[in-house]
Amino acid sequence: MKSKSPPPLPPPSYLRRIIDFDTAISHRIYTLTHPILPYYFLKTLEISGDGFLFFPIILSLLLYPLAFSNNNTNSNNIFLINLLLGGILDLIVIGPLKHLIRRPRPVYNKNMFVSFSVDHWSFPSGHSSRVSMIATLFYLKSDFVKDVLVQLKYDLFVDYLMLIVIGWAATTSLSRVLLGRHFVFDVVVGVLLGVGEGIFVLWVFNYVALTSFFTKL
Repeated sequence: MKSKSPPPLPPPSYLRRIIDFDTAISHRIYTLTHPILPYYFLKTLEISGDGFLFFPIILSLLLYPLAFSNNNTNSNNIFLINLLLGGILDLIVIGPLKHLIRRPRPVYNKNMFVSFSVDHWSFPSGHSSRVSMIATLFYLKSDFVKDVLVQLKYDLFVDYLMLIVIGWAATTSLSRVLLGRHFVFDVVVGVLLGVGEGIFVLWVFNYVALTSFFTKL
């Protein structure tokens, strides 16, 4: 008597296919670039986009009265507050998402310092969202930032400001995959969230300012 063959396994879901493809392409990129790109360069990018560097810098500039010695001190502070609120919003968005989704980091992720429990999870990339939020605010307020640079006698950087900021944000985001910290999809979603956070913060801040202005009339 012939034994019955087990029923065929159901095909993987579309989400499973996307995750498998993301895992494979991320590992492929990491494998191809790992022997080529210097680790210290990628690590420097990682540190530059870390919240442990971002928040102290912003708070120091806000609390140090001589940080900007020009006539637009209030405007400078408003821009710094935008960045600070963007950083706080990023923590509020990314932390719960990581905890809710709990996607493990790549198995080849090494030498990573874990600050909080959610840092064990990979999706979405907090570094990518943070640097994208910063780049978005710089882009939307580029005229103001250029004026500040001119007043501070940093004219050399004015023409290349957005190229530098966007290039830094894009390279830092890409480095998350090259370091083996994240999968490609983690970084893409992180970038989209960061852009949305920057737009949202600026919109809310402008809305509050306009509401306060018309209330005083």
